Amino acid sequence: MKDGFGRTIDYIRISVTDRCNLRCVYCMPETGVTPLEHGDILSYEEILRICGILAELGVTKVKLTGGEPLIRKNLSYLVAGLKNISGIQKVTLTTNGVLLADQLPELMAAGLDAVNISIDTLDEGKYHQVTRCGHRNDVLRGLEAALFYKELPVKINCVPVFSDNKNLLEMAGLAKDHPVHVRFIEMMPIGLGRNYDFLSENAIKAVLEDVYGPLVPCKETLGNGPCHYYTVDGFLGKIGFISAISHKFCHQCNRVRLSAEGYLKTCLQYDTGSDLRALMRSGGDDRALLELIERTILEKPASHHFNEGPEGGDEDRRMYQIGG
Repeated sequence: MKDGFGRTIDYIRISVTDRCNLRCVYCMPETGVTPLEHGDILSYEEILRICGILAELGVTKVKLTGGEPLIRKNLSYLVAGLKNISGIQKVTLTTNGVLLADQLPELMAAGLDAVNISIDTLDEGKYHQVTRCGHRNDVLRGLEAALFYKELPVKINCVPVFSDNKNLLEMAGLAKDHPVHVRFIEMMPIGLGRNYDFLSENAIKAVLEDVYGPLVPCKETLGNGPCHYYTVDGFLGKIGFISAISHKFCHQCNRVRLSAEGYLKTCLQYDTGSDLRALMRSGGDDRALLELIERTILEKPASHHFNEGPEGGDEDRRMYQIGG
């Protein structure tokens, strides 16, 4: 499936809930938010219906996100259903890791292909400062559980809220001591993220190379999305960067997003897209759904314009509402 600029769209990120058990400072207010009513979010059957049509159009990879996806009950049912759709090759999960240890056996039995664990610091005090209500050891227990499954690729997502060298080196050190890939993600100027400066890829690389040695570009494809990776001598895993601001990668964008309430979103910055839930619940058949998805993707914007001045039509929702 091609968009209007000839890019192949084969990857969808699906938010299964807007709820979260943490209150990260760049994502959600400390007091929390009023969540969507259960009837307002897509049922698993509705998600599976949409993904069946997307698979017909060439989507092969699905990422489940939130909010925090593991808050939603019986997520393994959805994973198993997605794995049974002809054409879907990979079903992966991004989670804050707090609930991962207890749910991972069921997810693995359902066919989960990979997991990304979000943690921004290994310091207990700083972790609580970022999440406001989380405990680092719960996430580390989830990481340990994931590493138990040798066949499960594990990645760490780190948004460097704390730019001190010690924190960056400790986070990268996870890839030195464990077979995991640590990815540094530039802060996105969306919602509460606008209140924070982003730390650029080049700045982080300079800190890491000063201690760990050269970061050598890796030509191997290691995921579904825009992350590019480096090998470091003596590391069991790799270091990656998702640098939407300093290393704009819109020309090779291959993904769209589906919000918890069924909005197909084609670019993170803009509020453009289509309400698939409304069509389904008003009786639209699969042909109408397919045609709406095709039109929406054909109109996918060429690129974002973060930090490049006002453009118009910018997204005003927060990341927990969009899907991480």
